[in-house]
Amino acid sequence: MSKVVKFGGSSLADANQFRKVYEIIKSDDERRYVVPSAPGKRFKDDIKVTDLLYKAYNAQSEKEMTLTFNEIKERYQNIIDDLHLDISLEEDFKVIEKAFQEQIGEDYAASRGEYLNGKVLACYLGFEFIDAKDVIFIDSHGNYDAKKTDAILQERLAQVEYAVIPGFYGSLNDGSNTIKAFSRGGSDVTGAIVAKNGKVDLYENWTDVSGFLIADPRIVKNPDVIETITYKELRELSYMGASVLHENSVFPVRSEGIPINIKNTNKPEDPGTLIVESTCHKPAHVITGIAGTKGFATVMIEKDMMNSEIGFGRKVLQVFEEHDLSFEHMPSGIDTMTIIVNTEEFIDKEQDILAGIHRVVQPDSIILESDLALIAVVGRGMKASRGTAARVFNALARENINIKMIDQGSSELNIIIGVRNCYFEPAIKAIYKEFIENE
Repeated sequence: MSKVVKFGGSSLADANQFRKVYEIIKSDDERRYVVPSAPGKRFKDDIKVTDLLYKAYNAQSEKEMTLTFNEIKERYQNIIDDLHLDISLEEDFKVIEKAFQEQIGEDYAASRGEYLNGKVLACYLGFEFIDAKDVIFIDSHGNYDAKKTDAILQERLAQVEYAVIPGFYGSLNDGSNTIKAFSRGGSDVTGAIVAKNGKVDLYENWTDVSGFLIADPRIVKNPDVIETITYKELRELSYMGASVLHENSVFPVRSEGIPINIKNTNKPEDPGTLIVESTCHKPAHVITGIAGTKGFATVMIEKDMMNSEIGFGRKVLQVFEEHDLSFEHMPSGIDTMTIIVNTEEFIDKEQDILAGIHRVVQPDSIILESDLALIAVVGRGMKASRGTAARVFNALARENINIKMIDQGSSELNIIIGVRNCYFEPAIKAIYKEFIENE
């Protein structure tokens, strides 16, 4: 059995965290490939190295850039000195500073945190360092190029027994060797790509929480940890705002059937959360998790006999498409059709979209409402349990929370409810109490 281990920024924030990571990796010979993030915050008001790199790159003066660079150098040198490592990053910093002066690109700037941390960690572990730009290729839209990456990365990993591959970045797939970054959080994606091409049995994603929590701990006090979750459930929760794992990191390992284990660097003995393709394990509760996001708007279109008008829905949606706006959900009735959109994306285009809808379908009326929050109640256990939706309604009714919208897919995997923004936190607490605390 072999494993890929990815460590987030909080897991590698300082020398003390490096020691924890060292003990975790060295305690299991099967942990062969390591994917590090850049150093994160050491304390609440600290600044992440990636943010310092952005600050240095966008500095308004030579003095500001130099001061910020010195701060970054000090962060790494403190780790090196504290761990008594025989490594110097001076030449690397000279190259980086020159590239910053030449304004080579923000992706390059942001990626240097992972690059430098990877070199330090490889030295500490005694592992080979593989620069991600040589083995991972990304298109101009920031998407992983599987065709080009897989052949090169598989061959490179086959040549080493243990290696460190920095997360978050690769190079453009056009042969230019230009550094290209995934979106922030993209170290998760790198870990998944390495897991896929290393033909490993398990992808361990180490962070500062003991797994995927049933609800946001900022809303629900000490929520339970999800023991096992399927990729489909994870996708639903991630889309609605649960952010333990970068949602794009699911796809490379899912295609290979490789499970992901979310673990806590500060509590390595905790079992964490296992993410799998499918499982016969009976869930601990009817629901697996609750997640949600504020800031949506509804566009309710009313027209008598719309259900008999061929192409009505297509024409309406085409207006949104022409204005480059996607929709989140589309609950409907016999004579009503409601489009739910992100308020920020919609608001600057609203009048043009309204005019477009009037032009193509001549509705009786269009009613706009903002101030909507969406909450997803997700769980594979819902399929075998009767009355889940009724329990959600009753839980919210007891707290005098009015439901503005409900949408349930035929898969019976999730229920989406809409409430006013002011009821967002109370609604999540009420649902958690009903399905977790009262079971």
